[in-house]
Amino acid sequence: MAAKEKMIEASVMIGKPREEVFGFYRDFRNLPRFLGDVMAVEQVDPTDSRWTIQGPLGVRLAWTVRVTEERTNELIRYETVGLPLLTTRWEIYFAPGSQAGETEVREVMKAPLGGPGRAMLAVIGKFPDKEVAANLNRLKQLMETGRVTDTSYAVAGKFGRRAH
Repeated sequence: MAAKEKMIEASVMIGKPREEVFGFYRDFRNLPRFLGDVMAVEQVDPTDSRWTIQGPLGVRLAWTVRVTEERTNELIRYETVGLPLLTTRWEIYFAPGSQAGETEVREVMKAPLGGPGRAMLAVIGKFPDKEVAANLNRLKQLMETGRVTDTSYAVAGKFGRRAH
């Protein structure tokens, strides 16, 4: 990890088997269903996908995300492709929960630019540590109930109610 990256970590326990949770997450076309600012994902090839996010002031941005490592039912590691100084990396771990049929999902996000990058994001109202936790909570809701009710740290109106 580069010295200027900031690690953000969150986890959630989901009442579904690990194979089911991993399979759902690994199909990146499912990500817009629970990620707060990801509006669309198009699979380009087995490792690359094109993500469209809605940023501040309604601006839509797109970039390529590449899977750099995958261990079925255990780990998905992926990162943005482009300018090395602005690369964001994610590690999504899937582990058996303490109860049968439960899965612990742990996300480690490595955001670029350290303190200055976090300060810039805060100015526009993005707090990656809170956003990561909210995204995992929405994944839990979607996997367990089939719907999302948590609208925190999401594009306003994306999940039916106004985001906070």
